[in-house]
Amino acid sequence: MLKLTEAAIEQVKISAQSNDSVGDPLRLAAKMREDGSIDYLMGFDVATDADVRVQSGDVEIVIEPKYVRLLDGATMDYVEIGEGEFRFIFMNPNDETYIAPEGS
Repeated sequence: MLKLTEAAIEQVKISAQSNDSVGDPLRLAAKMREDGSIDYLMGFDVATDADVRVQSGDVEIVIEPKYVRLLDGATMDYVEIGEGEFRFIFMNPNDETYIAPEGS
């Protein structure tokens, strides 16, 4: 299933504290674009009985069942894109435009 790197886990925890969402699960969603790439949505939310629950480190993740197929096998990371510019990224083999980093 989906996993988070240590950097992503730490940033999710920092974001939860900043947004008064400590204890709330992280909700992830994914939408396939026409070109085969995937858009990702995330935020803190309340879990429902229908949600698929995933634990990655200290972070509980909830996903609506309709998004599980697109997120299965993905890794979420938090990286420096440019000098001082950090973002969450997804390494996802379900994304037709994804190119795995060399050596992985």
